[in-house]
Amino acid sequence: MDFAFDARTEELRTRLLAFMDGYVYPAQEVAERQRAELDSPWDTPRIVEELKAEARRQGLWNLFLPDAEHGAGLTNLQYAPLAEITGRSPQLAPTALNCAAPDTGNMEVLAQFGSEQQRKQWLEPLLAGEIRSAFAMTEPEVASSDATNIETRIERSADGAEYVISGRKWYISGAMNPDCKIFIVMGKTDPDNPDVRRQQSMVLVPRDTPGLEVRRAMRVYGYEDHWHGGHAEVVFDQVRVPVTNLIGEEGGGFAIAQARLGPGRIHHCMRLIGMAERAIELMCRRAVSRTAFGKPLAQQGAVQQWIADARVAVEQLRLLVLKTAWLMDTVGNKGAHTEIQSIKIATPRTVVDIIDRAVQLHGAGGVSQDFPLAELWAGARTLMLADGPDEVHQRSLARRELKKYL
Repeated sequence: MDFAFDARTEELRTRLLAFMDGYVYPAQEVAERQRAELDSPWDTPRIVEELKAEARRQGLWNLFLPDAEHGAGLTNLQYAPLAEITGRSPQLAPTALNCAAPDTGNMEVLAQFGSEQQRKQWLEPLLAGEIRSAFAMTEPEVASSDATNIETRIERSADGAEYVISGRKWYISGAMNPDCKIFIVMGKTDPDNPDVRRQQSMVLVPRDTPGLEVRRAMRVYGYEDHWHGGHAEVVFDQVRVPVTNLIGEEGGGFAIAQARLGPGRIHHCMRLIGMAERAIELMCRRAVSRTAFGKPLAQQGAVQQWIADARVAVEQLRLLVLKTAWLMDTVGNKGAHTEIQSIKIATPRTVVDIIDRAVQLHGAGGVSQDFPLAELWAGARTLMLADGPDEVHQRSLARRELKKYL
């Protein structure tokens, strides 16, 4: 077994680490100051656009997209260690590299399923970082952990030339950002189809379409998550779009969603490992700089155990994530289904525990705005729900294991 990264990955890691040290980390305080001066908290600080320009100049752009025509042409295994690095600064780094959700998943959908006109109108400006986007799937009135429950209707107009969309979505990431210009909306075009996985379709809805209302920002553990464009409640009231805005085919929405969520799940897990590494670094710095009961925290047995356990957990997770990335590259997402679900279950809960220990070690500082830990914890904890709650993946994974014995 060869655990070394290939030459291209090592070269990109070196460049990305230098970019983080030279540009991203110094920009964090600048971005906070600039945000305080903005007319709207949802506007993007100037420094973010400067970071994007520099990342593009250095060739650190669209690294997530394996399609060489539109992206960097990296495999999942090559991208994994790069995504981990960006996870150390989740507020700025993914956006700086044009590798931030939900844009990444939306670009993958358009690249794989979009028409030539859709790719030209929406994919190209997304790839250029000129606009942002949102993915409208989750609904407040149904258990959205089961995507077949979705109630938003997408109906043909009387003349058949348009789709009419009615429904209510929430926690639609990125929708508060004024640069969010396009929504991919999932709803039911054929609610009576006996195959519940052929009832849904996806359509493109421009933000300025009459009847589309971005109603309010939803908070996540008290955070409005300005860095990611917020998470909005969005209402579609008789919204009309041309039938050419359909992505793929009618009834193909569920399959497209599954294709979109596979890479998204592993990207989240890659970045989570970077967040855990940031928490371990902060734990160690705090432990060697603070004294309690007559000796440094670093000499306290409980603290040593926390740090040791965190290191073991991160090394285990990284190997599982890299194995999953390798399988996705070699046997496809379907062949890596067990591993994708395994990392989706294991990574958020483990990283939440590591960050929680780091919070504990920092005392009052850990829950304050002076350290990033509380915000990191909220983000990691949310990923036990996003892209399917843990229990859904556990149910599916258990069924697959039990099937061998039935």
